[in-house]
Amino acid sequence: MSEKSCSRRDRLFSRVTKLLCTAVVSFSSVGMMVMPTVTRAAETRKVIIDDDGFGIAQWMLLQAPNVEVLGIAGVSGDVWRDEAVSQALRGVEMAGRTDVPVLKGAVYPLLNSEKLTDRWEALYGKLVWKGAWMRKWVEPTQQSTPPYHAPDVVPDLPWGNPKIHASNEMAALFMIRKVHEFPGQITIVATGPMTDLALAQKLDPEFAHLARELVYMGGSLNPRQVRKDKVAEQFAREFSNSPRREFNIRFDPEAASIMMRSPWRKITMIPVDPSTATELTREQLDAWAKLNPAFAPMLQKHEAGFPLWDEIAAAVWLDPSIAMKTEELYVDTDTSFSAGYGDILSWNEGYQPDVGEQKEVVVREINVQRMNDLIGKLLSRPIPTSTK
Repeated sequence: MSEKSCSRRDRLFSRVTKLLCTAVVSFSSVGMMVMPTVTRAAETRKVIIDDDGFGIAQWMLLQAPNVEVLGIAGVSGDVWRDEAVSQALRGVEMAGRTDVPVLKGAVYPLLNSEKLTDRWEALYGKLVWKGAWMRKWVEPTQQSTPPYHAPDVVPDLPWGNPKIHASNEMAALFMIRKVHEFPGQITIVATGPMTDLALAQKLDPEFAHLARELVYMGGSLNPRQVRKDKVAEQFAREFSNSPRREFNIRFDPEAASIMMRSPWRKITMIPVDPSTATELTREQLDAWAKLNPAFAPMLQKHEAGFPLWDEIAAAVWLDPSIAMKTEELYVDTDTSFSAGYGDILSWNEGYQPDVGEQKEVVVREINVQRMNDLIGKLLSRPIPTSTK
């Protein structure tokens, strides 16, 4: 082929290439003009609450943007199951969230009982708080003890009784059904004894792994007095000789151990330790009551003087930056009927007995002011004008 022919071929090839490139660029430009802009919406976080009474923590989750509360379960602990359910029903009414189902959980622990607890106290010493089994305080405090009553008695609520009713579905079955419906998406926030969760796990071994994570308030490692007032001193005395004992775990130790050995993708533990820097004062309750008239009836009659145990669990899940100091530990519960029954066991990596205990993120310190600000912000949000 002559040099002239090669030259003509090269020029022709160059012109065709330019035309093709121009066409591709033009098509791409048109495509970019006609393709709609897709904006990724904020992820909706799904949560199921399991608690032994209704309070500010549940309202925080109900009021939080981009959070879908799938259900609230009531379990015996601080009060009997039916009383906890009644509080939850009234709580969702006040929040304008009667679309959220309230479920009946367990009435009794797996093995522990009131009589066994009496026997334990005769052997090893008095417990400061026994929840639904409480007849009187061990030592005088500024708090009052709720009247002792049977499990099927539901006292009138100071802020009015609910008009709606609980779901007919049991809490453990509801939780199992939901984690199968939304695998890997549901957080369980447990702020009472873990009886319901243990029942769900025993009924369905996939339960824990199908959930996204477990966040629980319970247990104690080595709490220290932070606030310099009488209330803080009182709670510091409670843990001075039994730093590993906490009510939620002690009420049903076997259930706690089952959950701590279950295959969760992630576990966050909120022990007593960070709560010693907090106090639910009368001034704070009155200030929050002024933010939203819907919540005022309960907040105005809410007993002051306690740490914000459950609120820390809700706050840390909503805003992880509130946790200022955390560590990873392997955690289990002492289930031997001994002086340490219900106490927390914990190990650093490599020292655990490796019989099923899981690694947990343990929150040791929090930013109290940031948490209080978050609570105020959430409570001040308008409640829905209508529900499903």
